[in-house]
Amino acid sequence: MKLKLLVILLLLSALVFVGPACNRSLYSADDKSKIHVGIVFDIGGKDDRSFNAAAWAGVKCAETGMLPDGKTSCGKAKFDIVLRDVEPGNPVSIEPAMRAFAERGYDLIIGVGFAQGPIMQSVANDYPNLQFAIIDGVIFEADGKTPKANVASLVFKEHEGSYLVGLIAGMTSKTGTLGFIGGMDIGLIHRFEGGFEQGAKAANPKIQVIQNYVGVTDAAWNNPGKGKEIALAQINKGADVIFTAAGNSGLGAFDAVEQSGKENGRATHFVIGVDSNQNGVKPGFVLTSMVKRVDNAVYDIIKDVVDRKFKGGFHEFGLDTDGVGYVMDSNNQNLVSAEALRAAEEAKKKIIGKQVTVIDRMFQ
Repeated sequence: MKLKLLVILLLLSALVFVGPACNRSLYSADDKSKIHVGIVFDIGGKDDRSFNAAAWAGVKCAETGMLPDGKTSCGKAKFDIVLRDVEPGNPVSIEPAMRAFAERGYDLIIGVGFAQGPIMQSVANDYPNLQFAIIDGVIFEADGKTPKANVASLVFKEHEGSYLVGLIAGMTSKTGTLGFIGGMDIGLIHRFEGGFEQGAKAANPKIQVIQNYVGVTDAAWNNPGKGKEIALAQINKGADVIFTAAGNSGLGAFDAVEQSGKENGRATHFVIGVDSNQNGVKPGFVLTSMVKRVDNAVYDIIKDVVDRKFKGGFHEFGLDTDGVGYVMDSNNQNLVSAEALRAAEEAKKKIIGKQVTVIDRMFQ
């Protein structure tokens, strides 16, 4: 009995010493003269090859002047900062991670994804002298109308970029049927779908768009098996181009179009990537990618903090600021027709010039 008690006491003692040591290595053993930046990813993690990956590219560019591979220059100046990141793994771990950065007085705390909005609202209220940034979220003061002064809300005009890839999809489709796979069934993702459908119908007024969503909880972003199941069902209904806005879940659609194979050396079905450039995920099967320059937005807000020019409130990125767009590279240059490219570039000019208005379904 005494031996058992001694073992328990020794284990408890070990936990007391190991816990603080881990915290020191993550947050405290840094040069306090430098700007400290902490970023909390959503549950998809920084290697999702989509939304989180774009944010990771932005902070690594600011820290090292390189992309996350450590070999490729991002083409921008690096800053003398200390960067720490947390991949929570589950929703309940997000707030403790964010508060850990705040408790240690980090100069900028970045939250990735709209789902972190309520958490950042609470933490930013508790630490009014710290600076925060949230991607795809908007944080207000207590009146619910005034943007919060210590939070930069980084938002994008996803509907504008989605219009362009919808136009390209509509001009590429041979069946007259397209697919759209969203992650969570929420207003933000309706914005992608609405722009995509409007652009597709600009190419072909009779085109049909099949819409499906993976789910209604955070788990909807991290279920590629379900994404593949939905994509195969859409293909069976005639969809030959599928646009995904579903995080990791969308990668299942890449597998589905690849499974459909090729005829005469060309894919019979295509997927359109989202957020990051995903053209290289399945070369030859990815028509294009609708990119959100989350990397640029994150880099710029870090630069603002370094330059002591941080401003809270809305920071909006659209076609006019290259905040959204589509990607052409060696992986897809033979997939998109010259006619479709000309149409997309002309539409871009008209949207920027306000000759074409893309409907925002965020609140519809």
